[in-house]
Amino acid sequence: MSSIILNRDLALKPARAQTRALGADRWYSQTRLGGLSRFALAITILNIAGHLFLGFEQSWLTPFVALAAAYGTELIGESLEAWANHRPPRYAGSLVDLVKFLLPAHITGLAVGMLLYAAENVAAVGFAAAIAMASKYVVRVDVGDGTRRITRHVLNPSNFGITVTLLLFPRVGIAPPYQFTENTSGLVDWILPLIIVCTGSYLNIKATGRIALILTWVSAFALQAVLRSIINGTPVVAALLPMTGFAFILFTFYMITDPATSPSTILGQVCFGAAIAAGYAVLMELHIVFGMFYALTAVTAGRGLMLALANLRTRPDATAIATAELLNLTLKKQ
Repeated sequence: MSSIILNRDLALKPARAQTRALGADRWYSQTRLGGLSRFALAITILNIAGHLFLGFEQSWLTPFVALAAAYGTELIGESLEAWANHRPPRYAGSLVDLVKFLLPAHITGLAVGMLLYAAENVAAVGFAAAIAMASKYVVRVDVGDGTRRITRHVLNPSNFGITVTLLLFPRVGIAPPYQFTENTSGLVDWILPLIIVCTGSYLNIKATGRIALILTWVSAFALQAVLRSIINGTPVVAALLPMTGFAFILFTFYMITDPATSPSTILGQVCFGAAIAAGYAVLMELHIVFGMFYALTAVTAGRGLMLALANLRTRPDATAIATAELLNLTLKKQ
């Protein structure tokens, strides 16, 4: 009798694992969709307000070029992947399906167009948006549990696109911090960042669950700033100054908290945020500019490598799974 029970448990194990995987993936998709829709609305409003009132330095053409490149690359990538896997594209079906599918591309395109400054070279911004979306299909890690194959991208798309563009185009830089409040003054200079902080906090508490990552990143950034000032004998205020910029706030609440490319556990978020701050500190000591973007790219790449290695160590034996499934079918017939 004990042997039958043991064999039954062995047979049911893959089915139970698959049920857990389906539930986890469904939770991931629903939670991510809610977060994406809110982030897309927030960044759209910010871009419209930025070009109309705040003083964005980029031309009006820039966000449209970035969106076109992001949309086009996402649609091409999904079409090729669907064709290779003999399945319908995820954007097919209805207009709602298309809109849901393009939400990540929408966020990435607007983020790239807002944070990069390329003067009249809008092609460089389009390149950044295209590279950002292409990384989702090129750099992936298997996160399945053995019952089915699940792959997800590990590089933050917008950050990766910005990083590659900054490295390849020396004349392209990050948008000046003052552009977010160039046409404001007085109380508005305090209210606007406060709105971004409050809305970003709400979104990351309710939608992404990444508030621990934000708190760790901000605390670790302040700590490394103080330590570098002590070591180098420089004013602490100068090292802490980046934290007062609008770009830092956007980077904190809308970039490093991407649910698809950041850990979900509290410990993972703490390590992730601390690693980004440490990477930034090292780059600053090496006198490398744009340290925040480079540090995030390096940390997400390192995390992807660790996930890949962990998956290789824990991947179950396919023969054992097939045997258990066969035994499960046999028990059902009895």
